[in-house]
Amino acid sequence: MAWNRKLLRVNLTTGTCTAEPLNMEWAQDYLGSRGLATKYFVSEVDPKVDPLSPDNKMIMSTGPLTGTMASTGGRYTVVTKGPLTGAIACSNSGGFFGAEMKFAGWDMIIFEGRSPKPVYLYLENDKAELKDASHLWGTSCWHTEETIKHELQDPLVRVSSIGLAGENQVLFGCIVNDLHRAAGRSGVGAVMGSKNLKAVALRGTKGVSGVKDMKAFMKITAEKKKVLADNAVTGQGLPKFGTQVLMNVINEMGALPTRNHRDVQFEDAGKISAEAMHEKRPSDNKPHLVTNAACFGCTIACGRISEIDKGHFTVVNKPEYWGASGGLEYEAAWALGAANGVGDLEALQYANLLCNEQGMDPISFGATVGAVMELYEMGVLTKEQIGIDAPFGSAEALARLAEMTARGEGFGKEIGEGSKRLCTRYGHPELSMTVKGQEFPAYDSRAIQGMGLTYATSNRGACHLRSYTVASEVLGIPVKTDPLTTDGKPELVKAFQDATAVFDSAGICVFTSFAWTVADVQPQIEAACEGDWSMDKLNLMGERIWNMERQFNNAAGLTRKDDDLPPRLKTEPAKTGPAKGLVNGIDKMLPEYYELRGWTQEGVPTPETLSRLGL
Repeated sequence: MAWNRKLLRVNLTTGTCTAEPLNMEWAQDYLGSRGLATKYFVSEVDPKVDPLSPDNKMIMSTGPLTGTMASTGGRYTVVTKGPLTGAIACSNSGGFFGAEMKFAGWDMIIFEGRSPKPVYLYLENDKAELKDASHLWGTSCWHTEETIKHELQDPLVRVSSIGLAGENQVLFGCIVNDLHRAAGRSGVGAVMGSKNLKAVALRGTKGVSGVKDMKAFMKITAEKKKVLADNAVTGQGLPKFGTQVLMNVINEMGALPTRNHRDVQFEDAGKISAEAMHEKRPSDNKPHLVTNAACFGCTIACGRISEIDKGHFTVVNKPEYWGASGGLEYEAAWALGAANGVGDLEALQYANLLCNEQGMDPISFGATVGAVMELYEMGVLTKEQIGIDAPFGSAEALARLAEMTARGEGFGKEIGEGSKRLCTRYGHPELSMTVKGQEFPAYDSRAIQGMGLTYATSNRGACHLRSYTVASEVLGIPVKTDPLTTDGKPELVKAFQDATAVFDSAGICVFTSFAWTVADVQPQIEAACEGDWSMDKLNLMGERIWNMERQFNNAAGLTRKDDDLPPRLKTEPAKTGPAKGLVNGIDKMLPEYYELRGWTQEGVPTPETLSRLGL
């Protein structure tokens, strides 16, 4: 529906909700969602702000294609300063919440200040009110969503909320909508908790309006849906296997980080893979996977709905976890599994359910547990300190630590600070597999060299979604590059970073980029949005957004030294697989990348670059 041209500003300190016109000049330069929300954020917030103070703001934003018939047009973005990283945080989620915001007539909600008591925002079309949430504080995301729908007597209300993790300031707390979709990384849930904001409940009945050329838009979106359907990844692999299709592929490449990146291949990868989720269990003769699922307007349907084994030790006396619910995605299965050497699929699903229920990022949680297990095996941490034995491979330890972290109990409080702070406290900062304090996702950059540069330069800390060079280096999309060499990777990373900023800002899912390029998105934006949306304009816009985020980080105090990888990836060669003997070549790639970006060798955009981008 292109833009609604309207945002809601919620001052939690004073308890006021005020409608404002959307800045359409900015919309022409930053489009929406990630780009436009970040423009608002950097214009209003001091980069040096304490992320958990009332002076930090949090923005929930949609894109112009959110809520339309564009495939995957269900995304929304949460922008703030992240407590895990101290950098710009921009966390993206699917489900149905983003589309509902558009249907209610809003493009964006800006939260500022801190409420004196727990509240939730109820937004029904033009009516906005802050409601008391004292009775919801101390409860899970699942309970909160169910209770709000019951209280409002409307099962079609869409809810985003925090669980105990966000309330307890777990630094990787996330915001969960539609029970198991999440704005997951960098601790956006902790920011929401610091504001005493328990949830946002939306109901919109205005429908879609404002598309510039509806006939052209219907035609082009239908054509582009066919492109997705005809593609092997978006039309076959993701619908059938989900992102978990990657588990065995990445393991065979020797790029599956295992036991806190000590190893690059996991002997039990097959037991926690997509294929394993399809197989019938000996215990009850049922498969782990129940069905796939789609977010709003999605023609890919990569989501997993799973049912845990009711007889498994983690849930044998916990019937609340027996039903079908959000299943393991690849990143979660890796972080909870291979990163800790745990090959028990049902234990992984239990930890995953806890992450969904209480609002925790499973990547940062699982990777931090990996660091804890290494410290335990080294004798730095003891059973007395942790509360349990925690060797690599222990499904029991994984399950118990998930409970402790979600509830803020005992050693779980320390895990909730993330691996950088935890490892530093115990004298081994080098064992934290992070960039800018955020834990790595599921690709070892010794075997996929471009991902090392992707992680090092990501504006929100280590992240695969900012520049998914795995597409090129592993899958050959859009062109095949050699994963074992650094040659050409700075150009590849920059191109992916700029293009992804366009996808994110449009309000669509980055998974479409397995089949689409910006050239496929451009005609959809052109038909939906007023103004000229040429390829040149969109490419420049992607670069502008990337540099704007970088400017904020530089002003927040981040420097070139924060664009680096842990020593392990630069000095300890891969032990097995195709990359055996290799380390990551970040020190060669980074200077080339800075030059391509038009930045100084200290990683600062030059005046010429800023002028060219209109920053």
